[in-house]
Amino acid sequence: MTILIVVLSLGAFFCLYRALQGPSIPDRAIAVDIMAVIFSSITALMAIEYKLAYLIDLSIALAVISFVGTLALAKYLEGRSLDD
Repeated sequence: MTILIVVLSLGAFFCLYRALQGPSIPDRAIAVDIMAVIFSSITALMAIEYKLAYLIDLSIALAVISFVGTLALAKYLEGRSLDD
């Protein structure tokens, strides 16, 4: 389990690099979205490892907020309003 968390953390580090150095705004948005998915996964793995049920709720909430944020940013980048 620890190996998975380390590998996911390494992936998050690379996504952080892409978010900071990305050549365009969509690249940075994708990197931030992937980091949110990775953090959600790490939280779920920690919930399994330490048998803490509230971490699953936190993981789901983080995934939903990330999804909605990505949709809002995609609409903004397309120049459309949120109610289209």
